[in-house]
Amino acid sequence: MKFFKYAAVTAGALMTMAGAAAAQDVDVAFNVAATTDYVFRGFSQTDSEPAIQGGVDATIGSFYVGAWASNVEFFDDTDGEIDLYGGYRTEAAGYALDFGVVGYFYPGGPGASDYDYLEFKAAASRAVGPATFGAVVFYSPDFFGAADEEAVYVEGNLAWALDSKWTVSGALGHQTLDVSDDYTTWNVGAGYAFTDNLVGDLRYHDTDVDTPFSDERVVATLKVLF
Repeated sequence: MKFFKYAAVTAGALMTMAGAAAAQDVDVAFNVAATTDYVFRGFSQTDSEPAIQGGVDATIGSFYVGAWASNVEFFDDTDGEIDLYGGYRTEAAGYALDFGVVGYFYPGGPGASDYDYLEFKAAASRAVGPATFGAVVFYSPDFFGAADEEAVYVEGNLAWALDSKWTVSGALGHQTLDVSDDYTTWNVGAGYAFTDNLVGDLRYHDTDVDTPFSDERVVATLKVLF
């Protein structure tokens, strides 16, 4: 029931965003990636195993909608993860602003798992020469799993373009939960553009949580954009 409720809410929000900009040109982009480990906020979603991922994004003026999917390993019948998202981008006082909603869905997940959830996003970033500074807040009224309800994730990030090919970046985030323990996560890495359509990334992830799923790890990702 939760899957259908959140899917309906997310789809409704995305349709509203798309309808608001229906008269404008639509730019569509696709991506496919292979990664040695799917890490989300410091936790492996694939039991430290590789993942194949892909998505599609449509930009309509200042609005955007998209979908993304990946395999996961939760040691149950969950078939994978599907994210549906959309939002509105604008600028103010030299800052790029992004307001949106994300629905995370896990087909095949056990009914009692209560995996599916929504998050609302507010992000801001600013470019200063080759550097881009950013911050983002995610809020969920009913978070992943049966234990937690309200959850807030806050992150600060920095990217620095060394040249037309190399970019180094990092992020520091804090996940606040109303039942489970709060935790902090961070990552740092480098990306390399082999071509305009082929990008590689090598990244170190860690958290202050001592579990096999959140221990420090290095992840390599290769993404194709088209």
